[in-house]
Amino acid sequence: MPLLALARPLLRPFDGVGRSVACIAVGVLVQLAALLVVAVPWLPGGPDEVLSVLAAVAVPLAVLAAAAPVLSAVQRARFRNRLGVEIAAPAPAGSVVRRLRAESTWRQVRYHLLVGPLLALGGAVTLLLWAAAGVAATVYVWIWALPPEVRLANIGYTTQAAYVTLAGAAGLYAAAWLSGVLARTDARAAARRLGPSRAELLEQRVEEVTESRAGVLDAADAERRRIERDLHDGAQQRLVSMAVNLGLAKVTLKDLPEDARKVIDEAHREAKEAIAELSSLVRGLHPAVLEDRGLDAALSGIAERTPLPVGLSADLPVRPAPAVEAVAYFVVSEALANVVKHARATRADVRVETRGGILLVVVTDDGVGGADPTGGTGLAGLAKRVASVDGTFSISSPAGGPTVVTVELPCAP
Repeated sequence: MPLLALARPLLRPFDGVGRSVACIAVGVLVQLAALLVVAVPWLPGGPDEVLSVLAAVAVPLAVLAAAAPVLSAVQRARFRNRLGVEIAAPAPAGSVVRRLRAESTWRQVRYHLLVGPLLALGGAVTLLLWAAAGVAATVYVWIWALPPEVRLANIGYTTQAAYVTLAGAAGLYAAAWLSGVLARTDARAAARRLGPSRAELLEQRVEEVTESRAGVLDAADAERRRIERDLHDGAQQRLVSMAVNLGLAKVTLKDLPEDARKVIDEAHREAKEAIAELSSLVRGLHPAVLEDRGLDAALSGIAERTPLPVGLSADLPVRPAPAVEAVAYFVVSEALANVVKHARATRADVRVETRGGILLVVVTDDGVGGADPTGGTGLAGLAKRVASVDGTFSISSPAGGPTVVTVELPCAP
């Protein structure tokens, strides 16, 4: 046990070195295949004219470019299986022509033609160092395997063998360190050239974030619809039933004391006010008409409830996604509420139409203008709501009017 405890620190530099050596050995073999493609045209009897020389350069490059996905897949498997390093494949380029034009293809070719051979050369030297150091460190085994007369003819061989053994041990430590450095360097170089570039990684990350945000928005919209249904079918119906019963009590119970009638009247009035407030809350969460009949009908309801004339023009041949419909609805609702509160307008117009995958929403009024998104009128909140679905929000409101709110929303159905 003490011997094992003493030997453990001495053996620590060799922890995991087997995986590094295996990775280097496989890399040398794979790289030889790539170099063979380049070397074949230059074998004895190779090109001796300008055109043949150009062909000897261009053809292997084209072959390497076409074979780059296969060679890169083999290299990525090498790092995954030997080192546990996962290198993502770049996005597929499509056709052969597009693949030959893709920057990722030529990054891979540079690895197989330049970086890979240099690392393979270092790997071959490292493997030779392992072999030489292993032979030197076990020189006593080789000596005793020789015939006795050879040993007797070389007096002093034990001292020389001791030096050789020490040199072999040092060589083993150097080979272990060099194997780790070379494998890590190869993995980093491969990650930069065989995997996606930083721009591609950023693009993938943006796509992931966009998809995640879209999922969150869809979930939030679904939750609003669920709450709206629960309020409409539950609390609102109970309030309506209570208001009806209180109304019947007022009509049928004629002989009640005056104080009791006042209590019933007050309860009936408050029940009707609660119904009105709850209806407004339900519409604010997610109007049922928007889900049942679409954006056109929901905007018609807003126009009818607005206490000034509103012209509505809607051209929606295809219903947008629910989240986009909800954003468009609340944009129009908030914009018209601002017109009523701040614009001192006599008329407003709403135009909603689809243009090449874009849902265009324009709200115009003939008011005094001067609307400021930073002035606490809710326009900043509208801009954030529009941005949540990757839309654009703009407002033009010069002093004296008119004020024009323009919103563009992606409207994939």
